[in-house]
Formats: sequence, C-alpha cells, structure tokens
Amino acid sequence: MINAAHVLLYSANAEADRSFFRDVLKFPHVDAGHGWLIFKLPPSELALHPAEADAPKPSDGSMVGAVLYLMCGDLETVIASLKAKSISHGPVSKERWGILTTVRLPSGADIGLYQPTHPTAYDLR
Repeated sequence: MINAAHVLLYSANAEADRSFFRDVLKFPHVDAGHGWLIFKLPPSELALHPAEADAPKPSDGSMVGAVLYLMCGDLETVIASLKAKSISHGPVSKERWGILTTVRLPSGADIGLYQPTHPTAYDLR
C-alpha cells in the first residue's frame, strides 16, 4: 500500500533553501546523511491539471511539470509572520479557488502559498 509521497524541489542553492524550510518555516526533518535534510510536509493534496497545448510533451511519458503550493488557513496571518522574519512575498490575488501569493526562497525561486476557498482533500479519511 502507498503510504506517503516524496516531493523533490530542484534548487539553485539547495543549502540555503534547506535552511529556509528548517529555520524559517520550522518544518520537522531528518538528516539522511551528510546534511541532506528530508522534511516532513504538512498534510497534502494532489491535483492534476491539463498541460498547456503548446507545452513540450516528454517522449518518455513523464509528467510535463510540477508546482508546489503551501496551504494555510489564514494567509494574512502567515504573511505577517513571514514579514517578521524578513521573508518577502509576491502580490496577493483573490482567485476563484483561493487567496494566493508567492514566497521567495533564498535561491531566488518562488513557491506558491494560498488560503483555499475550495473544498480540501488533505483531511479526508
């Protein structure tokens, strides 16, 4: 039986981004050896969206792409907490499915952060 998922983020500065998840977001983690941290994620969901018509189609049948969004119950409070730690965020927008922003990682990459207004699946039993 499948009992978990393992998400990979490829980073231009993995050490700095690991520090961000460890020290700023305070995600629990294990050290798999040599400082290679593996983080426990909050409960998660998976959604499959159609790729854009002009997106390159891998010949090996692999996925076209992936995007990470962290979810929260109160985006305004999370943004205030991150600002207190000098973490910047992108513009906030209200979408049909939630209130959205992005958070800049130390490597310069952005990850999504949103407060869902849609039904969630992460707490289903």
